[in-house]
Amino acid sequence: MNQDRYQRQITLTEFGIEGQQKLNKAKILVVGAGGLGIPVLTYLNAMGVGTLGIVDADVVSLSNLHRQVLYTEAMVGKPKVEAIKSQLSAQNSSTEIHTHQTFLTIENALEIIGAYDIVVDATDNFPTRYLINDACVILNKPFVYGALHAFEGQVSVFNYKDGPTYRCLYPTMPAADAVPNCNENGVLGILPGIIGNLQALEVVKIIAGLGEVLSGVLLLYDTLTQRAQRIKFKLQPGNNEIKVLAKSYEFNCDLPLKSIDASTLKKLITEGSVELLDVRTEKEYHRQHLKQVRHIPLNDLANRSSELNLEETVYVICQSGVRSKKAIAKLQELHPGKDFVNVVGGMNQMKNYVDTY
Repeated sequence: MNQDRYQRQITLTEFGIEGQQKLNKAKILVVGAGGLGIPVLTYLNAMGVGTLGIVDADVVSLSNLHRQVLYTEAMVGKPKVEAIKSQLSAQNSSTEIHTHQTFLTIENALEIIGAYDIVVDATDNFPTRYLINDACVILNKPFVYGALHAFEGQVSVFNYKDGPTYRCLYPTMPAADAVPNCNENGVLGILPGIIGNLQALEVVKIIAGLGEVLSGVLLLYDTLTQRAQRIKFKLQPGNNEIKVLAKSYEFNCDLPLKSIDASTLKKLITEGSVELLDVRTEKEYHRQHLKQVRHIPLNDLANRSSELNLEETVYVICQSGVRSKKAIAKLQELHPGKDFVNVVGGMNQMKNYVDTY
C-alpha cells in the first residue's frame, strides 16, 4: 500500500493509517455496473479498497453514456464488466478486481456474495434487491442500498450489526404494474452520481467505523429542492432469520409465464418468421427496434390485440423485460389458451444479437 497516494485521507485524525489499512483489506461486491455502480466503484477504487467485485451481464450502450460516465463512445457494445475493469485498473493498478459477467441468480448468489465483506446494491429492479437481501441475511453480510426515481433518490444500509433488513422497509415484492419504469420515466443524468457517492460513503463508514451508518434509516434526497429527509424504521420479527433463498424472485404474477433469452430468440428469427410483439412506447420504438417486429404500445394493447397472429406463438419484448410481463398478463386475460412468451432482458439484451433499425 502506497501511503503517499492516500496521504490526504490518512491525515484525517478520525481515519488515519488504521482506516486506510481497513480499506486495503476490504472486499466489496457491487451488483450493477450502471449509473449507481460507476460512482461507487470509482470512488472505492480511488480511495484504496483492496478488492472489488463487479456483477453485471449487460453491454455498454449509447443511451448509458449520459449517466454512466466512466464509459466512452469507443466502449459501446462491449461488456460492462470488461469496460469498467480496464478503466478502474488504469485509475488504480493496486486494486484486485474480480468480474462476474452474469445476472445474480438463485443459483449463484450465495457463492458470489459469500466471497465479499459488504454488498452494494446498484441495480434497478425489485427482484434482484430481494435476492440480495435474502442472501445477505443468510450469509450475515451488510448491504448498502440505493434507488432512483425521476428526480429523487434513496439510500440505506440493511442487515448491519443485526439491524433492519430490506424486507423491514418493503415486506413484499410489488406487482409489476406498480413499479415505475426508468425506460419510460427517465432519469436525470447527475442523480445516479449523487446517490452512488452516498452509497460509497456508507461503505467507507462501515469499513472504517466512522460516524453513524444509515442502518434503520432511509435517506430520501430530492434534487429539485436539494432537500433530504430521514425516515426511521425498525427490525421486524423474523426478517433476520431467513435460512434459504426463495424458490423464485420474480414480480408477483397470478399467471404462469413462459420465457426465452435473447440468444434463443435470435435463433428463432434466423430460422424463419416469428410473431414478435414490441410493447414499448412510440419514442422508444423509433429510436431502435428489431426489423421483424410488430409494434403495439402497452397502453394500446387492449384495443389492438386483434392485429396479432394468435395462431402462432407470440413473443413479447420491451426494453428490459418488465412491461412485456405486464403485456402477457393482459394478453392472457384477453385471449386465454393462446401462447405468449416473454423475452427476458428485452431490447437491452436483444440488441446485442440481432440487427436493429
